[in-house]
Amino acid sequence: MSFVDTFNVLPEQKSPLLRKLLALLEPKTPKQLEAMAAEAAALTRSYFGKTMRLFAPLYLSNECVNNCAYCGFSRDNPIFRVTLNVDQVIKEAKHLEAQGFRHILLVAGEHPKFVSNGYLEECIRAIKPFIPTVGIEVGPMEQPEYERMVHAGSEGLVVYQETYDRAAYNEYHTAGPKKDFDWRLECPERGYHGGFRRIGLGALLGLADWRTEALGLAAHLEYMQNHGWKASYTIAFPRLRPAAGSFEPKYPVDDAKFIQLLCAFRLCFPQVGIVLSTRESPALRDALLPICITTMSAGSHTEPGGYTGEGRDDLHLTVKGRRVELQQKSSCDEATGQFDISDHRSPQEISDLITRRGFDPVWKDWDEAILQA
Repeated sequence: MSFVDTFNVLPEQKSPLLRKLLALLEPKTPKQLEAMAAEAAALTRSYFGKTMRLFAPLYLSNECVNNCAYCGFSRDNPIFRVTLNVDQVIKEAKHLEAQGFRHILLVAGEHPKFVSNGYLEECIRAIKPFIPTVGIEVGPMEQPEYERMVHAGSEGLVVYQETYDRAAYNEYHTAGPKKDFDWRLECPERGYHGGFRRIGLGALLGLADWRTEALGLAAHLEYMQNHGWKASYTIAFPRLRPAAGSFEPKYPVDDAKFIQLLCAFRLCFPQVGIVLSTRESPALRDALLPICITTMSAGSHTEPGGYTGEGRDDLHLTVKGRRVELQQKSSCDEATGQFDISDHRSPQEISDLITRRGFDPVWKDWDEAILQA
């Protein structure tokens, strides 16, 4: 028995909580939306106080064996690629530490040749002495592999289903292990049993109808809270951004629907963290800060070596998944990012903004010494 069994009977069988969510996602008047936002803000303050957790993604590799129509790292995109070695990862992490970050999310494309054989564990161990909170967002793994990541020092797992529309998922994922919808759907369960104490779920907005994504994610979250109650959970609804491959979203979600969606989740899941990344514009991030968001990224780069320029000496192209050496290298060449970010403000600017709005920026909320107290 896994979440796949629950998912397969949606939307015919919905819990009272899921019915409440769908009602909140029905068309609303401006006055009704304002009331939702006010209630969401009150609930957020009640459970999280006036705090905002800050984190940064650190991209290890943009090599990938999957073909995903919407992703800049997609195997067949002829992009500049690189995988950082451990020393380069340390330099990137030290740069982020100097900016204040104590929570880093290690991100990599799915490629067993590069991100395997102990590489991830080595990266985690290398930065753990000065980064208390290390999360991973990489290709799905078996439970024993997750246990090794936790043993190495990682305590957070982020895995987005991308889309909860099975037909759309099959359309967008045409090659590679990511084609297996159910395997990815069960990933948070394997991560939980592997020992992760923080788990992030999410769906990319723009691939299918937004209410379909909301229902799927809410059902997934409800299931995990019931069957994996020892972990804490966050959710995110990243909206698709321009990337290599020039994918155009079939189901764009405007700001009004996006805000309604986040507020609806806050009203249904008051204790769940909600993450907002630099995909969104500065104006929207500023507006959402006091309403329902609990975690924000800042100063992000989505390419390996993006913070320090590390890895440029090994840049290469890929054509149909095969490595092609560059005939000429330029000092301005850099690895290709997964997508374009929208909010380019520095971590300090975001921290100052949070403070001006009467909130406390939280760079660190965990230390191993807590376990020894």
